[in-house]
Amino acid sequence: MTKTGIIGGSGLDNPDLMQDAHDVEVETSFGKPSAPLKVGTIAGKEVVLLARHGREHTIPPTFVNYRANIQALKDAGCTLILATTACGSLRAEIDRGHLVILDQFIDFTRRRPVSFYEEFEPHGAVHTGMADPFDENLRGLFNQACDSLDLTHHKSGTVITIEGSRFSTRAESNMFRMWGADVINMSVAPECILANEAGIPYAAVAMSTDYDCWKTDEAPVTWEEILEVFQGNVEKVTSLLVEVIKSID
Repeated sequence: MTKTGIIGGSGLDNPDLMQDAHDVEVETSFGKPSAPLKVGTIAGKEVVLLARHGREHTIPPTFVNYRANIQALKDAGCTLILATTACGSLRAEIDRGHLVILDQFIDFTRRRPVSFYEEFEPHGAVHTGMADPFDENLRGLFNQACDSLDLTHHKSGTVITIEGSRFSTRAESNMFRMWGADVINMSVAPECILANEAGIPYAAVAMSTDYDCWKTDEAPVTWEEILEVFQGNVEKVTSLLVEVIKSID
């Protein structure tokens, strides 16, 4: 039976959306996840909601226990993961409030565990393929839902994940553009890597909130600006996730 894990998902714990919701405190072999799991149903489908940075956004991106988060969702029986993330745009055509259905990532993090395996069993090495890290079927559902809801979106895009919590320098921002990244954030890697390693189909929708700092005709990004744009568009992302959940078999 399908059970959907949702990472991020601000606004989805609204009792008008999630029925029979209750918290479950869990511990994994990698420690505690960022927050208790909120378990319930949306549109009659089982869902497990996890706040990536904690419910009060107290955990900086570098210090999120991504392994515990993914393990907790796997232990809860989740058969797929839908993730949401705010991002900075590295392309003029990706405006504030636009959604991007990610299909590739570049991992520019340096301080995060990127595997569940700290050692292999003898002759049991595990090297997970990562050519197409975002599940094609789930990406299709995201794009179909964006079309049906008439949401401005980009059907694909490459995200570069940086360490944070600082923002980029202009030199870095321009380098990321030259590398082929379309948007930038601080959380998709290693989350997506670990989901793939755990064998759980994973897809993510990114909401553009700013232009990072490469666009010299605008002031560099601030956290206050990100919050303002995200909070103004959270209903858009919420409605998208609900539509996708409805369409999952």
